[in-house]
Amino acid sequence: MTTRVGGIEAGGTKFVCVVGTGPEDIHAQVRIPTTTPEATLGAALAFFQEQGLQGGRLGALGIASFGPLDLHPGSPTYGFITSTAKPGWKNVDVVGAFRRALDIPVGFDTDVNGAALGEGRWGAARGLDTFVYLTVGTGIGGGGVINHQRMHGLIHPEMGHIWLPRSPDEVPSFQGVCPYHGGCFEGLASGPALHRRWGGQAETLPEHHPAWALEAHYISLAISNFIATLSPQRIILGGGVMEQKHLYPLVRDEVRRLLNGYIQAPSILERMDAYIVPPALGGLSGAAGALALAQRALEGGG
Repeated sequence: MTTRVGGIEAGGTKFVCVVGTGPEDIHAQVRIPTTTPEATLGAALAFFQEQGLQGGRLGALGIASFGPLDLHPGSPTYGFITSTAKPGWKNVDVVGAFRRALDIPVGFDTDVNGAALGEGRWGAARGLDTFVYLTVGTGIGGGGVINHQRMHGLIHPEMGHIWLPRSPDEVPSFQGVCPYHGGCFEGLASGPALHRRWGGQAETLPEHHPAWALEAHYISLAISNFIATLSPQRIILGGGVMEQKHLYPLVRDEVRRLLNGYIQAPSILERMDAYIVPPALGGLSGAAGALALAQRALEGGG
């Protein structure tokens, strides 16, 4: 019998806390608004303590969090959110709060690496060893797996903050919304960028609005860079902005145009609709990834 574990998809707007063994076996779930660290972490901890009383002690906890994060186990700030722009959350010890209170193994990674892990175990990347998960929403982030290993290193991937050339179709006065870089990928193509540039939420813009061709161009520039540098076998493209389903064919066509025949792979030349895909787990990618992190921690894999 698979051990029951806990998972947290820790986002900038909400924490999704789940208990179960996988996306098809979730026993309990709660959504907690991301306010102050004390209130948010306290409410999440109370949920897992209650679940432990009701269903027995959890085997482990996985946390897939917004960042940047310190993921180096030997570091004195391992488990911390570090230089985030989220007010009040800079240098917050996320892992320590749960490890001390619950006394169970805790797996920790970025929200996008977690989502990639979930899609790799149960979703759109099953059977693949090298793939990328991108989320385009309130922020933009990317993570993934190379040769079955999550992408770590100096810190972890920050795919939302790569520099992109400004499109000649860009609104001249628009300089981007990223507080660190202005016109990086996140600064040009996130949900807040769409709102500031066009004056409306993404879901209110009609399908043929010029916003979407520009959005697809920026997303495709980034994807083309990731294809050239990481050579993923598949790209999973999620997030709130990508709920506008008409974006997928625009992105696929633009990626093919930008690559201009240089990458000679059947997935790109013939099967682009199976290469750039939505998450198979839908809105559960991050929470499922957190459960997968917990299972790895339980197995001693971190």
